Amino acid sequence: MLILVLIASLFFTLALGFFVLVSAPHRSVNRMFAAFIGMMILWIAKDLLFWGFHGPEHDATWWATVSFLIGIVLQIVFLLFTEVFPENSRPRWPRIVLLTLPLVMLIPWLFSGKLWVSIGYHNDQFSIKLTRYAYVFGFYNYLVLGLGVWTLVNKYRRYRDHLWGKQIASVATAVMVTGSLLIMSNNILPALGNYSLMPISSVFIVIGALIYAYAITNLQLFSLQTALDQLRLFPIAYKVAIAVSVTGLAGFFLIQVPVAFWALDGDSLNWKKFLVFSTLAGTIPSMILVLVIIRILSRPLRELTEVALDVARGNYGAETDLKSNDELGVLASSFNVMSRKMAEDIARLKEINQVMIRTEKLATAGSLATSVAHEVNNPLASISSLVQRLLSTETEESGRQTLRLILSQITRISGVLRDLMDFARPKAYEPRPSDMNQVIMKSIELARYDKRFKQMEVKTELSPTLPLLALDTDKMQQVFFNLLLNARDAIAETGRTGEISIHTERRDGSVIAEVTDNGPGIPTGILNAIFDPFFTTKTKGNGTGLGLAVCQSIVTAHGGRITAENRSEGAGSTFRITFPISRTTVDVKT
Repeated sequence: MLILVLIASLFFTLALGFFVLVSAPHRSVNRMFAAFIGMMILWIAKDLLFWGFHGPEHDATWWATVSFLIGIVLQIVFLLFTEVFPENSRPRWPRIVLLTLPLVMLIPWLFSGKLWVSIGYHNDQFSIKLTRYAYVFGFYNYLVLGLGVWTLVNKYRRYRDHLWGKQIASVATAVMVTGSLLIMSNNILPALGNYSLMPISSVFIVIGALIYAYAITNLQLFSLQTALDQLRLFPIAYKVAIAVSVTGLAGFFLIQVPVAFWALDGDSLNWKKFLVFSTLAGTIPSMILVLVIIRILSRPLRELTEVALDVARGNYGAETDLKSNDELGVLASSFNVMSRKMAEDIARLKEINQVMIRTEKLATAGSLATSVAHEVNNPLASISSLVQRLLSTETEESGRQTLRLILSQITRISGVLRDLMDFARPKAYEPRPSDMNQVIMKSIELARYDKRFKQMEVKTELSPTLPLLALDTDKMQQVFFNLLLNARDAIAETGRTGEISIHTERRDGSVIAEVTDNGPGIPTGILNAIFDPFFTTKTKGNGTGLGLAVCQSIVTAHGGRITAENRSEGAGSTFRITFPISRTTVDVKT
């Protein structure tokens, strides 16, 4: 019966540790728990070997030595666990080394046999007589345990109102329950000459491990949904574990058991030894193999899964750092290429969507402009005629000055209406092979008639190798002239000495022209709106907001693109016009 209990405890502990480790193999907390489970398996295995098969004729020294050694490692693992739980933080290694160093220093005493006077069976009764060194060892062992509990208590005070507080309380409960049972079975009762609970003391640690696992899994160890999530998120690890276990057990029962039964000729003791030792010998290597496979296979797949989920949540362009020279490496590399391509496609779709929105705005604005110009232009012409008639008959100078002011404002309104009509119904384009550099130079020459522009320093860096483009030179001259005047106005806001540079080049199958100024730049919040009709940052009466909208419509009609960007904070802006080389042969849209 004892053998069955210990074997059941062994497999239960193994399954518990495997479940917790696979749920989050990257977390320090889960790794510490796996290390604790590893020591627990060794503890149960040595109890199984000793209490299950050793009789009065066998020496118990090895069992005691192994028990003390595992106890030392368990304390070290427990201290590490209290350091990283529940924050998953890094352990304070100097503190761990300082606290566990005395335990390590007692190991030579352990192998020299100075911790006990006698241990083993006497008159068919098991007994242990310890030396004072053993009590020193035990006292310090429990002192280290108390320090670990004190660390948990301090963390509980910090996270009392948090889920972490409940988790810490569960671990503290496990320590107290397990500690009380172990002190009773391994210390108090043996001191009274009762060793009856010592063979099953490892079962008490299993109870504590179960509560540990409950806390580590966010108090959801017994949740069916948690188990289903594990099966859904980490199927490879479970499939590998099941495949290895089933293969091993099938081979064991189909081949080894019949052969052993025949070879042992029904000897019950040897038959029992064979079953136990074969189980241990087969299980431990199998689990080591499973852990190796998980590290090699499941971890990379998990990284890929997390990155894929990240992309699914909208983080297009997310990439994995996984690199290897196997199929997983090829998969990771292909995924990164796909993610980058997806990010580029999404960015392009957003850009196309913005262009469509702007096109709809342009169409709406054009329709509105036509209606407004038609409704206003006719009455305005009548008003202008009447004012001119009055001006010809007015004799008072003050009256004539007032009428001239009215005429100037009418002229200004007429100019705005002409802009609206040009925007709404642009003239037919007349493209012909043209040198864009010459178009730019003519625009600069035209701009220099402006008094304020004469104060600007204009630098040109024009590539002599540009191909001829199919351009309507008058329209493109209007575009560059508008950009130059906008640069002039922007620089005037800063009070700086004006500097405008124009650069052309041939790059990546395109002809590019850039107009850069040293003005204040464009506020980031309006950078995407500057090409919208009627959008302006100028003061009232100093602009209709149609200039850049007209520029964009002209450039777009030529099959090109116009974009704007800031050089750096407060250091000016750059307008970039890009035409594909194919514009040398493609007709302009009319």
